[in-house]
Amino acid sequence: MEKKPIFITKYDKVRLKRLIDTDLINEIKRAKVVDSKEIPDDVITMNSRFKLKDLDSGEESVYTLVFPEDADIYQNKISIYAPMGIALIGYQVGDVIEWPVPGGILRIKVLEILYQPEASGDFHL
Repeated sequence: MEKKPIFITKYDKVRLKRLIDTDLINEIKRAKVVDSKEIPDDVITMNSRFKLKDLDSGEESVYTLVFPEDADIYQNKISIYAPMGIALIGYQVGDVIEWPVPGGILRIKVLEILYQPEASGDFHL
C-alpha cells in the first residue's frame, strides 16, 4: 500500500526532528511541509484533539496528539512517539489509517478535528 503525502507545519517539523525516531523520521520525510497559517484545518497536527472510529469494532474515541512529556493514557493524550501517534500525524478528516498491530491490521478513520492549534491561532503550542 502506497502512503499518501501528509501535512505538518514548519514549526512542528523543527520540534519533531528533535524527537528523532525511525518511524517518525519516515513520516517527516514524506510530509508536505507548510507554514502554520497554511495548514488545512482538518489535519491532525501536534496538540490537536480529534475523533477516531475503529472500522472493525465501530467504536469511536477522542484523543489528543501530544509531545512525550504531556502523554497521559488516562486522558487519551497520545505521545507522538507512540505507534498510534506516529501513524496519525498529518492525516486529515476522512482518511483511513491502517497499521500492523499484534494480531492483525488496525483500521482507523479520522472522523473529526475537535481542536487544532493552528486553526485556532495557537501557533506555538
